[in-house]
Amino acid sequence: MAVASTQTGLKSAPVFGVAALVETVKTRVARYRLYRQTVNELSALSDRELADLGLHRSMIRRLAQQATEEQTAQ
Repeated sequence: MAVASTQTGLKSAPVFGVAALVETVKTRVARYRLYRQTVNELSALSDRELADLGLHRSMIRRLAQQATEEQTAQ
């Protein structure tokens, strides 16, 4: 009689899983802080100052998101 068994191995030991989770949380918190800092700095500018930069107030969140992605990609 033939028996087929499959075993699925863990991708990493539980300790490494926790370490990866902690590292992921740290990375996301750092990205969020950078995003909020960028939004706050751009929001503090007047409409005239934003216009001088070629920006509109409605663009702030998108620009902050792009800046955060570019910064963390480096």
